[in-house]
Amino acid sequence: MNMALAIMIDGVAYGMVLFVIAVGMSITMGLIRVVNLAHCGFAMMGGFACAAFIGAGVRFELAVVLAVLATAAISVPLERVLLRRVYGRSELDQALLTLGLVYVLIAGCNLLHGERVTELPLPAYMTGPWTLLGLVFQRYRLVLIVAGAALAGLIWLILERSDYGLKVRAAVDNTSTAQTLGINTSFLYTSAFAFGSGLAAFGGILGSALMPMEPSYALNYLVIVLAVVTVGGLGKIGGTFAAAVLLGVVDTAAKYLLPDAAATAFYLVMFAVLIVRPQGLFGRSLT
Repeated sequence: MNMALAIMIDGVAYGMVLFVIAVGMSITMGLIRVVNLAHCGFAMMGGFACAAFIGAGVRFELAVVLAVLATAAISVPLERVLLRRVYGRSELDQALLTLGLVYVLIAGCNLLHGERVTELPLPAYMTGPWTLLGLVFQRYRLVLIVAGAALAGLIWLILERSDYGLKVRAAVDNTSTAQTLGINTSFLYTSAFAFGSGLAAFGGILGSALMPMEPSYALNYLVIVLAVVTVGGLGKIGGTFAAAVLLGVVDTAAKYLLPDAAATAFYLVMFAVLIVRPQGLFGRSLT
């Protein structure tokens, strides 16, 4: 019983980290329709920026806000100068450009931080054990679960129940018609990209104890995040959430029970879902 509960808590916590990072990629790939392989680079950028702010004496909470805002701000000129040039072009062009950006980001992190793992010092309220009904939980895992669930609700409200979300969906469905109606699609795409990059930065910070910050971070977790987005369905917030929790629990259970086959179990579940539903859990049928 205790092991099953531990697997669920750890698995859902890991899934929440995957969700916060992956949902930004789901937004850029599903709504803006651009293959952004550099997305995990923004998660890495957020983590290193947060560590730099903390090293300069900034409180953890303020350092998180500043790191997320800085990452989102940096993403704006990258979207306008680089990515905008490949909108509407082939997926190969988009993949090659964003993959090149990954290596630029990795080189920059190597130059600034060296080839070492950078740890974020978490505040006391996020560390240590917490006892409830005789059961001991790790506070950090519970913080991840609460933060991830709250953020999922907030993102859903922004994209599904706000005027901004309505305009973004209209621009995606028919860009020319949206422009005719006076919607500034250029601003929408830039802001959506910055929003997704900021989410990636927050996910990188939030999950730094589970997914350590190192210069190769942007490549180490790229396939995992892509798997979450694909299994959930492009642009589907609920699908990304469900896929992240499913794959997080599967990966954690495998590490507890079959550590040598953990990676295999993760991808077997991904293959099984895509065989049954090629469009992802919440994606629309292609037929």
